[in-house]
Amino acid sequence: MQTNFTLAQMGDPDIANANDILRACVHCGFCTATCPTYVLLGDELDSPRGRIYQIKDMLEKAAPASPKIVKHIDRCLSCMSCMTTCPSGVDYMHLVDHGRAYIERTFRRPLMDRCLRQVLATLLPRPGLFRVALLAAWAARPFAKWAPGRLGAMLRLAPSQPTSPSSMDRPQIFRAKGARRARVALLWGCAQPVLSPQINEATVRLLTRHGVDVVHAKGAGCCGALTHHMGKVGESHAQAAANIRVWTQEIEGEGLDAIVVNASGCGTTVKDYGFMFRKDAALKDDAARISAMALDVTEFIDTLDLSFASQPQAPTIAYHSACSMQHGQKITTLPKELLRRAGFDVRDVSEAHLCCGSAGTYNILQPELAEKLRQRKIENIAKTGADVVAAGNIGCITQIASGADIPVLHTVELLDWASGGPKPLVLSMLPVLSL
Repeated sequence: MQTNFTLAQMGDPDIANANDILRACVHCGFCTATCPTYVLLGDELDSPRGRIYQIKDMLEKAAPASPKIVKHIDRCLSCMSCMTTCPSGVDYMHLVDHGRAYIERTFRRPLMDRCLRQVLATLLPRPGLFRVALLAAWAARPFAKWAPGRLGAMLRLAPSQPTSPSSMDRPQIFRAKGARRARVALLWGCAQPVLSPQINEATVRLLTRHGVDVVHAKGAGCCGALTHHMGKVGESHAQAAANIRVWTQEIEGEGLDAIVVNASGCGTTVKDYGFMFRKDAALKDDAARISAMALDVTEFIDTLDLSFASQPQAPTIAYHSACSMQHGQKITTLPKELLRRAGFDVRDVSEAHLCCGSAGTYNILQPELAEKLRQRKIENIAKTGADVVAAGNIGCITQIASGADIPVLHTVELLDWASGGPKPLVLSMLPVLSL
């Protein structure tokens, strides 16, 4: 793709990077076939190729973003399916991130939109505030079907029962059972311990049972993904920088073998810290080291050589591959292989490359499109005839569970159970034997 940036513009490292990304695009259009919004809407402006043209035009003109461009960029899920499809290796992820940051700087959104985005950016990264908000949403949930638009979407996503804080939710070190084989820091997260505290509990049980010290580091918090994808660069970088500093102290203290992440959306962001801080002289080396050490929980589990109990009547699993897992981190078969090694019958879901509609805050900010994608995903899951859905991202789990008729669990909950941990409570309704 031909670009027309001025020499002065090219002096900005972000514009220079965008220029390189834009020039890699050859207009082939392969990306349109796997873009969820293009599949739904059939509008070229809602395809990756269309958005690339719009971002190019916006950046070249160096003018405030127009409402039309904002509409179509906002509709992008950042699922990165286009990057898996693209034969030219176009780095769409970093281009759309730049576009969103530019929009945040130059476009004044309508008042209600600004307020909602600020509420989400304030509540979701802070577990205490988020828990209070969820209690209010839970109380109002019976009225969700009468609530309009985004308000109704938020209420429908609220859990059917509020969760209690886990005793594990304070910074501490969980010691390995028996001889220590490794020491890792676990990204505890922000929304996940509020929505599904059992995921972190299962992760700690599994890892410590197999000789791993697990550090819940004081001062580590939200990875920054939620605010990053809203274009709020200052907030996202501050959250990421806090994690980098805390984990660097752990590395230089007693040492770490890995940074383990059990939410793939967060994992994609942590693995990108090196890029995010490439211009920060004080943090770029530490950020790159953290990114290099970051592993999805399934990647780390694969190094442990787990032994599994026989399970002749285990539930059949439909594996949902989160976009951030398969497209963002390029982890495609490993979670399914681990589940199969554990004795589960794992079934693939049709149109697995298409997003479920969660995408961070997308299911709140774009509820109509998100609901269509969720329904499409649930229908494809139903075709598998599975008893349970397994996924590796809390956003997907929440989104699918809000409409599915079968339980939705994190992959690590099933692997913990299969390797000696307790049976997940949500499976008590299924006619299967305990391991």
